[in-house]
Amino acid sequence: MINVVVVDDHAVVREGIKRIVSESGGMTVSGEASDGHEAIRVIKNQPCDVVLLDITMPNKSGLDVLKELHAASPRLPVLVLSMHPEDQYAVRVLRAGASGYVTKDSAPAKLVQAIRKVVRGGKYVSPSLAEKLVYDLGTDTARPAYEILSDREYQVLCMIASGKTVTEVAEQLALSVKTISTYRVRLLEKLNMKNNAELTRYAIKEGLVD
Repeated sequence: MINVVVVDDHAVVREGIKRIVSESGGMTVSGEASDGHEAIRVIKNQPCDVVLLDITMPNKSGLDVLKELHAASPRLPVLVLSMHPEDQYAVRVLRAGASGYVTKDSAPAKLVQAIRKVVRGGKYVSPSLAEKLVYDLGTDTARPAYEILSDREYQVLCMIASGKTVTEVAEQLALSVKTISTYRVRLLEKLNMKNNAELTRYAIKEGLVD
């Protein structure tokens, strides 16, 4: 029996995942959490075989939870299940230690397939992402400017471009407004931009926000 811990801030999503898992046979949801801090506590106290982790959550982002989990238990498979398209976060979470990336609009069978694969020690990415990764390895073309940003700077860019204020970003990432302002200044410098409007236009052009 595969024991799964589900980490997502939406109860309806957790219930849907529990149904998919229970109907698949051979696996069960043994624990769940609605935010990053609760996730760390649940996973520490509830041994499991795989973690299904959302990226966008209150109090502690999924990316931060992933890095903490990977540092503490590098062999524990973490499958990121996100509403964000693959080209926004997949490569970053894989670099941070995730075993795979599945979008929430994927078919239930794909989620079950991904869970089984990462539990066996494999990596799960969609065929289109796999093709992109192979293509990127074989090309010398210039990388997008946003790839030079740190994970935190990238998070701040996407959140500001989606319309959130610095205060709202700080609240969601559980950081101070001053810290977020510092990240904003850094990414403006790295991208050679002057204000939030330019950041937003750039993020939309690059497909980083919908």
